Amino acid sequence: MRIAIAGAGAVGRSIAQRLLDAGNKVLLIERERAHYRPELVPDADWMFADASDLGTLRTAGIHMCDVVIGAAGDDRANLVFALLCKTEFAVSRVVARINNPANQWLFTESWGVDVAVSTPNALVIAVDTAVAIGDIVKLTTTQGSAGNIVEITLPAASGLVGTSLADLTLPADCAVVSVLRDGQLVTPHPNLTFDAGDGIVLVATAAAESDIRTLVRRNRPTG
Repeated sequence: MRIAIAGAGAVGRSIAQRLLDAGNKVLLIERERAHYRPELVPDADWMFADASDLGTLRTAGIHMCDVVIGAAGDDRANLVFALLCKTEFAVSRVVARINNPANQWLFTESWGVDVAVSTPNALVIAVDTAVAIGDIVKLTTTQGSAGNIVEITLPAASGLVGTSLADLTLPADCAVVSVLRDGQLVTPHPNLTFDAGDGIVLVATAAAESDIRTLVRRNRPTG
């Protein structure tokens, strides 16, 4: 995926590196000389410019981005960036960082924001959840590093769609913790039937993650 990040401070660089590690192409846009340090994230593309400027975004090719992230330390800058990306360049997924909780009410679709979050980890998860359907998203590591808490989103063609939790045969060393459906947490129960787009949250060992991915991606039988 092609992702642009406005703001290359500590937060922006952290997000960029994690997205690069996941195989994405990342552009960092920074207007402050002190934060413009390409040597810290050398695999990213860098642009020394104001991401709140329409000309900058046009030059950056924002219209070709799958996702953009407003990660600056200035809420006004993040809002202007989000609004321009959505209204002028029709970017399908706009994620924005909230620095001051008092401004949270502004971070809505009216300002072009699809997802508003306040921590670097949550920003990455928001992007991953949007663009990595059918793949594992690591949320955190369990105490003692015995396993990970992961999420995987069901593709429409997955053979698990229409399957109940009681009929789900999971790999060893993993368990379903919850299901995210339409932005709501659903408590697992034997009669729960999975829908396309459900985010299944599991506790699993690293060794089990590949089997989970294969299980979710297995297509429904036809005919």
